[in-house]
Amino acid sequence: MALKPEPTAPFHSVHYVLRVLEAISRHGGGVTDVQIARETGLPTAHLASMLLMLRREGYVEQVADGAYVIGDSMVLLGSGAARKEALESKIQDTLTSLRDSVGAAVYISRYIDGEVKITQYADGPCAPKVNEWVDFKSAAHASAVGKCLLTQLDQNGRRDHLSRHKIARLTSRTITSEKVLFSKLDSQPATVPVLDLQEYAVGTVCAAVPLTAGSAVGCLALSLPIEHAHRLRAAAATLNRRAAPVVLSLAI
Repeated sequence: MALKPEPTAPFHSVHYVLRVLEAISRHGGGVTDVQIARETGLPTAHLASMLLMLRREGYVEQVADGAYVIGDSMVLLGSGAARKEALESKIQDTLTSLRDSVGAAVYISRYIDGEVKITQYADGPCAPKVNEWVDFKSAAHASAVGKCLLTQLDQNGRRDHLSRHKIARLTSRTITSEKVLFSKLDSQPATVPVLDLQEYAVGTVCAAVPLTAGSAVGCLALSLPIEHAHRLRAAAATLNRRAAPVVLSLAI
């Protein structure tokens, strides 16, 4: 049934937005604004503003011939493989943008089933990723990623991890005392990035900030070659400010 907006109803009313999204979703190959207007009964002027808003928020996309199709943000509201792929794509786009913004390789890491896992990253010729010369699973005590994840665990969780992955000296700067490590983790302010100043690998400095989405333990991190160490704190501060969109993506 075509809709006839009431004079007092704002054009962006959820009621009308849903009708527009329903109209677009019925046409998998795309649908023109003329057809959408015909199916919903919305005046062209109202529809144009609404479609602009929906495009800006990623709920619809406009393809080459001008037709409208459902966008990634809409897919994310669904479930199954399509949602997973859309979410990963959205996060990857965010990481790529963040890489270009901070001028460093960036990573998302999660603590899954008792292990440190890098789930996604964005690097490039001018932002090389760190050389994983020791498996990150075994280097939580030294890497910024690992230490940031450990700060989010309780004492028992930390001890459990280190019982399976013994502390080892990776460089001359690596903390090898569990007591000293735990003391540093306990004193780490939640709002301050965790740093790795060549503790994991000689020639590389890193920073990580926690990503707290629900009960998940995760972090957002970056790495820089030692010759760019002077940029680390500024880059880490940018990383901290830009963490919110990543958290929102993970929480969807």
